[in-house]
Amino acid sequence: MIFPKSLKRLLKSLVIGGQAINYILRGKISRNDLSEQLMEAGPGSFLIVLITGIAAGTVFNIQIASELSVLGLKDRIGGLLAVGMAREMAPLLTATLMTGKVATAYAAQLGTMKVTEQIDAITMLKTDPVQYLVVPRLLSMIIMSPIQCFLFLMVGLWSGQIFSEIFYGVEPDKFFDSIRLGSFSLTPHDLGSMVIKSIIFGLQIAIIACGWGLTTKGGPKEVGTSTTGAVVMTLVTVSLMDVLLTKILFG
Repeated sequence: MIFPKSLKRLLKSLVIGGQAINYILRGKISRNDLSEQLMEAGPGSFLIVLITGIAAGTVFNIQIASELSVLGLKDRIGGLLAVGMAREMAPLLTATLMTGKVATAYAAQLGTMKVTEQIDAITMLKTDPVQYLVVPRLLSMIIMSPIQCFLFLMVGLWSGQIFSEIFYGVEPDKFFDSIRLGSFSLTPHDLGSMVIKSIIFGLQIAIIACGWGLTTKGGPKEVGTSTTGAVVMTLVTVSLMDVLLTKILFG
């Protein structure tokens, strides 16, 4: 059955993730490999985060600004946009984008190495594949996920401010004052919660993608199947984790 098989792979992925975290805590990190993976998870993904952040900020602001303008509450547009983006849209959409860009790469790379017996060769050289392959990927996601999330938030607010000024006549000073001082202002708790969510989502993405890659069996066809499975499982678990974290942080 598909579900029990997926659950079994998820449990194996969690074990692999635990081993990787143990190596990180013990300081056993390859800096050269880490630099390469940081480029994959960082600059290599900036463009899609920028484009989506601009679109999300504009669309979200259309919904808010049009309604608040009718109610005569233009001075609250910026604050509501900032809070909504920080609490939900930025971490969740960034995680979705990173799943599509980074998780697919991780699962495909490690899956290919597994079916071509490169993982076995690494093991024969008395090197732990988890330390050599998973640790740099996991650590790069922990580092880059919050950065990508802040980038998403910044461009989203910037696009929202421009849209508000052009179509609803909201002055930039009033827009940003509502973010800092309004009744729905952005608080340190909102930003801290965003960072917590982004780090946990980054961990999930790396652990599941690497776990699915390392547990791939068969030939090239199974690499594609594993990659798809990793993406689906990541999106499902990130969505469920978002519900749990939202309840804990804001419930």
